[in-house]
Amino acid sequence: MNISKTKIAILIPKKIEFKKSLIRNIILELAKELQFSIASINVSFVDKKEILELNSKYLNHHTSTDILTFNYSGSNTFLDGEIIISYEDAVENALRFHITGHEEYLRLIIHGLLHLLGYDDHEKSDKLKMKRKETSLVKKLNYLVLNKI
Repeated sequence: MNISKTKIAILIPKKIEFKKSLIRNIILELAKELQFSIASINVSFVDKKEILELNSKYLNHHTSTDILTFNYSGSNTFLDGEIIISYEDAVENALRFHITGHEEYLRLIIHGLLHLLGYDDHEKSDKLKMKRKETSLVKKLNYLVLNKI
């Protein structure tokens, strides 16, 4: 992976206490761990209203969701994609699962990158495989969140 050519853009509202540098480091660590390269990755944090509009417009799903991903390259090894996270849904998830918001953001970033890498969670067996990989990566990378790089 050539980090000098890596384009990672992050849009995060000021009210969210999660540093862009932390998100970038998470993505770069995942690139090393999962052996993929990055053409361009955009990560955006939006409210429920906006993610509902995007989910409806692009996927014809008329419900809110915690994350949307779009793979523009079609490649699972040289990523050009977008991850959109509903920070309001993330906070609700964190409360429901008794974890911190930072841990939930980490999980969602990992989940989004796994989707960009071709992991799917529509079928039960695929969902289980993806969840196992996600959980393993959260455990490995949680030190980044705890140290708040």
